[in-house]
Amino acid sequence: MHEALFDDAWLEGTGVTTLDFAKAMIDLGFHPMTMYFPLVVHGAMLIEPTETESRREIDRFCDALIGLAAAAKAGDVERFKAAPRHAPLARLDETLAARKPRLRWTA
Repeated sequence: MHEALFDDAWLEGTGVTTLDFAKAMIDLGFHPMTMYFPLVVHGAMLIEPTETESRREIDRFCDALIGLAAAAKAGDVERFKAAPRHAPLARLDETLAARKPRLRWTA
């Protein structure tokens, strides 16, 4: 009973995709939600905080999501398209990564 499922219909017309929103969550220090699952919900955004998260952390998470939603609705598309800015790696080509994974770490 700890899951929350949303769809991305509210992003329509903003120029921000579900993937853009997820990448922006990384910049705020949160692991992105599960996207596009379950398959019966178009643009699914599945959020599953663990039972060990404190009320304070859940509130911080909710405030971050509300802030990101407001930024998307306000048209701050650049913020989302450039995300993540504060991660060790910038936005990856996930299709290429899935098809040609690098399985060795090189420093």
